[in-house]
Amino acid sequence: MPQTIQSFLEYIRCELNLSACTVSAYSDDLAQWADFATGGNPQALEPMSVTTSDLRLWVAHLSASGLSPRSIRRKVSALRSYFRYLCARCGARSNPAAELRTARPPKELPVYIRPDELNERIDSGLGADEFEELRNELIITMFYSTGIRCSELMNLRDCDIDLSRGELKVLGKRNKERIVPFGAELSEMIKRYKSTRPSGPGPQGELFTRSNGLALYRKAIYNIVHNGLEGVHARRVSPHVLRHSFATDMLNGGADLNAVGKLLGHASLETTQIYTHVTLRDLKNNYQLAHPRAQRKNQ
Repeated sequence: MPQTIQSFLEYIRCELNLSACTVSAYSDDLAQWADFATGGNPQALEPMSVTTSDLRLWVAHLSASGLSPRSIRRKVSALRSYFRYLCARCGARSNPAAELRTARPPKELPVYIRPDELNERIDSGLGADEFEELRNELIITMFYSTGIRCSELMNLRDCDIDLSRGELKVLGKRNKERIVPFGAELSEMIKRYKSTRPSGPGPQGELFTRSNGLALYRKAIYNIVHNGLEGVHARRVSPHVLRHSFATDMLNGGADLNAVGKLLGHASLETTQIYTHVTLRDLKNNYQLAHPRAQRKNQ
């Protein structure tokens, strides 16, 4: 990988405190672009001579390959940040990515699982007593009960959990810490899980481990959620769908929008407001089904 890209990645990791997931995504995007721009010889990249037209060729290539507008926008964002860094730190005179324009992706409502179906699934597994069964049930319940992200759950340590106060200390995006409360049921599940954990916490004190004592990795967590919720009526199942379900059910239950945003670790209330569209859709559906004049047509 070219030295300027490596130094940029170090900059956003150490100075901007961007999350490991963001740094990894930017690394992949820039490596892909460098490979395209140099015909497979990224070490020969000369970023100071790159033009907007050069970058448009890559965007056109991505679009022709069938990549979604959302993914293309993320890659262009990586380019803008990279060239902005070159202007600020390496003497580049202009940012050729600043003038790139991409199609705006259509807004999609969050996928979520109906609360009755999700609660029935969680309740059916509460009697688990073996290590892996307890761990898997705890992971699903924790996602739905707290709304935390997959990366946040993966990095939870024993010392981040206060069972007496019912609180998780979560390290979110941009390394921002927040406190997330949880109830008595989750507290009891954590106690039971820790009592069956074969080797104690992971190498760095991680809460969730494999049977060999090593920490769980992201793909394993995804598989646990996917397999544990197999058969539910949702377009897809993932840790983030459980996060969406948490937020939607909180708002449907009367929670304040600002409070839900803080629990989710959103930097802006606009990010949280998408869930109000989900709850409004539910209200409209209930109205259509329940009100005697909702489906009445003019005679």
